[in-house]
Amino acid sequence: YHKTSEEEVLTDINLHIKSGETIGIIGGTGCGKSSLVSLVSRLYDVDSGSVTVGGVDVRDMDPHALMDQIAFVFQNSRLFKTSILENVWGNENATEEECIEACKWACADEFIERFPDKYNTVIERGGTNVSGGQKQRICIARALLKKPAVLILDDSTSAVDTATDAKIRAAFQKCIPGTTKIIIAQRVSSVQDADRIVVLDDGRINGVGTHDELVANNEIYRDIYESQTKDGGDFDRPQN
Repeated sequence: YHKTSEEEVLTDINLHIKSGETIGIIGGTGCGKSSLVSLVSRLYDVDSGSVTVGGVDVRDMDPHALMDQIAFVFQNSRLFKTSILENVWGNENATEEECIEACKWACADEFIERFPDKYNTVIERGGTNVSGGQKQRICIARALLKKPAVLILDDSTSAVDTATDAKIRAAFQKCIPGTTKIIIAQRVSSVQDADRIVVLDDGRINGVGTHDELVANNEIYRDIYESQTKDGGDFDRPQN
């Protein structure tokens, strides 16, 4: 992150993601997961090599054109002090019905319908009237409404129970089937159905494969998987 740093954050990264593919990224804290996906949207630029989207170097693309193609949902994405509907309305050409449909895909309608004012409920400053999982689902709905070419989820279902997480991921295949999806997660269950999973370790790719391949052949992935499943589940408490 600093030009004077002696160590590179990412090293020897060589990764090609096909259009429409779902990629999971997993690894320990500080291994470079968020740094890797931040290069796609040019939150940072590479010091060597290149990052391309659709075969075009992102540094040669108009920044607005690049961001029009990408939807990014962070673990702690912010909500605005306005109604839930207007928080979701990230696509100015969308209809109210499409906003509501996006909330259904993101499993946000389950709690929105319980509010007295439903979709007209105003999010309080700091989002104090919604839980962490509810915030995440509203932000995912906003991203789905955009129908991006690339959807990047950076641990953005961490506050959602595994059953709801699975419903959201299943919805991706139905509502944005052609979108390239990159899912960063701490939980194996959030990425195990991906077309491929990338295991990062200390800024390097330690392994790439399907869930079954990595359980069989990758020590880091197998250790994470076994530590999360040995007690019967990695995170299965129901959320509001």
